[in-house]
Amino acid sequence: MWFQKEIRLPAVKRGFHLITDLLTAQVPELENYRVGLAHIFIKHTSASLCINEDADPTVRQDFESHFNHMVPENAPYYRHTMEGPDDMPAHLKAALLGSSVTVPISDGEFNLGTWQGVYLCEHRNHASKRTVVVTLQGEGY
Repeated sequence: MWFQKEIRLPAVKRGFHLITDLLTAQVPELENYRVGLAHIFIKHTSASLCINEDADPTVRQDFESHFNHMVPENAPYYRHTMEGPDDMPAHLKAALLGSSVTVPISDGEFNLGTWQGVYLCEHRNHASKRTVVVTLQGEGY
């Protein structure tokens, strides 16, 4: 059984944002799957997705701080600079984290660990809404 849906995420400020509950709410079709996989893909090159700690918000703050240190703005060797000082770093951060995650589905729900959630990693200072494609595959009830 296959299902696919595009979801428009709300615009958010730069940083790491939990979207697990939003995905669950926007994809009620999850309930039809006894076992399977959810593939979540972001259709952008300056934002990314990852799975990590969902309980302590300081983890998301530390992610942002670390990535800003690791991939600084205004590096003198950047050539792709016409869209602003955050653009090339956003592409690099997205390349490091990736454009998709795959989550197991069990009994109609995402089968994440106790402290895991899906993050939208927004790397631009003034980003617009982002679009993700959620593809479900598996065995139904």
